[in-house]
Amino acid sequence: MKKSTINSRMLHMFIVLNVLLLCVVVSMTYFELVGKESLMSNNYNRRLKAYEDGIIRGEILDRNGEVLAYSEMVEGISKRVYPYKRLYSHVIGYSNDRLGKTLLEAKYNEMLLGKNALGLMGNTISLVTGEDKTGNNLILTIDHDLQTRARELLGDNRGAIVALNPKTGEILAMVSTPDYNPNENALLENWDALSTDGQSPLLPRAVRGLYPPGSTFKVVTAIAALESGHEAFTVDDQGSIVIDGKIFANAYDKAYGPLDMTTAMAVSSNVYFTALTTVLDSKDLIKSAEKAGINRSIDFDLATSTSKVGKTIESKTEYAATTIGQGQLLVTPLQMALIGAGIANEGTIMKPYLVKSISDRSDVVLTTTKDSKLYQLTDATTADRIKEMMVEVVKSGTGKKAAISEVTVAGKTGTAQNEKSSLGSGYDHAWFIGFAPAEAPEIAIAVIVENHAEDGGQIAAPIARKIMSLWIKELNH
Repeated sequence: MKKSTINSRMLHMFIVLNVLLLCVVVSMTYFELVGKESLMSNNYNRRLKAYEDGIIRGEILDRNGEVLAYSEMVEGISKRVYPYKRLYSHVIGYSNDRLGKTLLEAKYNEMLLGKNALGLMGNTISLVTGEDKTGNNLILTIDHDLQTRARELLGDNRGAIVALNPKTGEILAMVSTPDYNPNENALLENWDALSTDGQSPLLPRAVRGLYPPGSTFKVVTAIAALESGHEAFTVDDQGSIVIDGKIFANAYDKAYGPLDMTTAMAVSSNVYFTALTTVLDSKDLIKSAEKAGINRSIDFDLATSTSKVGKTIESKTEYAATTIGQGQLLVTPLQMALIGAGIANEGTIMKPYLVKSISDRSDVVLTTTKDSKLYQLTDATTADRIKEMMVEVVKSGTGKKAAISEVTVAGKTGTAQNEKSSLGSGYDHAWFIGFAPAEAPEIAIAVIVENHAEDGGQIAAPIARKIMSLWIKELNH
């Protein structure tokens, strides 16, 4: 064999070996920088499971120190306990040996196991004291009394409630129904039924449910109209309007006569807001919707669905439907709570958060969440005008049942058609968004009750009133 042939083969082999070596280096580097954390936190990692069994997982507490989740050692194995059962199933989630982890239990798994910011496992006491290893604690923004009341008010209805501080973004209550008992025995015994139930009890509706917002979206349409210079727009409301061959009618076919924007918002005139399509460009409405967070992700402690509306609206009827919160428009309850909060907060939507701080077993605070801006919904002047309209909704319009004695409330009701109601096999969804006190807001809220015989002003507004009143008059001291 020629020497040149041997040299050529050796060169090829050298190249191949170097490529393989490079692949190994790249693979190991990727694992160290990216893949290691995923593997370490994987529910099927036996080494992680063995490690967890020897740790008392940190507690989860409400803003006032009420224990909402804790762990205890049973025969050397850490077992998670949820003393309030289903009340926090759609906030805290569960930590289960067979089913894994969800929601806050999953998101903050490493901190609950005691992993500190340096990537080291802290609190692994101790050869000297013999104490059990203990993880870090989560202190939530939620108020247990408010959460309890919100859950009671939803009762057996399907739906969601989100209440937050509009100035900070702190979530004060977050409820989704139906719910479930996340304690180990109950969860395993009922898992087959829960996972196949058509009512979706495992779905955290507050952050993952997508619904047409109905007339609550009219606040966004009004923002777009004001920013586009159409505040003076008026309509003679005769109860219905025809747009490109399609009839859009008011609820109960009511005719309101001459309307300006404030009065139209108060009575929730579909005629007025669909008529705005004659002067308001659809691009301006989409722009306002996106400034509100629709078509954008929300940076939050829990995974959220993205509220959505078409980037372009081609047909006149689709555009008209969108102005009144129907059509292809879908939102989460969290999204609508944030829109209300943005109006309350002079046009600025604050980043929502559930975890106020993290502390170690000695109650030393390791991290604290700082308030931060999420989106700029609109300017302060426009926000104040929308606030005035929403006050009129509660004072004289469809939201009267949200009124609180000696407190000025701002709100907007909504009754949204859905797949079931449009096919005649179910009721519309009932909505309310609002905040109080209007002049110095302490709480903003979104309430949705699915497929209910009563409209938003009848069922959702009274729920919102009771929650806001409890917070303002009793709990927020």
